[in-house]
Amino acid sequence: QVQLVESGGGLVQPGGSLRLSCAASGSIFSFNVMGWYRQAPGKQREWVARITAFGSADYADSVKGRFTISRDNAKNIMYLQMNSLKPEDTAVYYCLAGARNWGQGTQVTVSS
Repeated sequence: QVQLVESGGGLVQPGGSLRLSCAASGSIFSFNVMGWYRQAPGKQREWVARITAFGSADYADSVKGRFTISRDNAKNIMYLQMNSLKPEDTAVYYCLAGARNWGQGTQVTVSS
């Protein structure tokens, strides 16, 4: 089982940018699909983006055109570049490798 650690969250003004990282304790190449999810207060966890081992990506409609997911299989890290952030992007962001390897989450707050 691989351990995942997210980082890069914080407080940002609307329209700003953040880059989240998800560092794995072992090889991520064996995980065909990795993804980012988020959970806002009082809401269910929702899918944000996913990427295959060879770089094919999909996005939720709410973030399409603003967020970019990527992964570096050599460094065992996945990223989420978030641009044009909105207050409704405020949530705890989690990374997922495979079907059950979750990170502990990183808080993103978008507020003026």
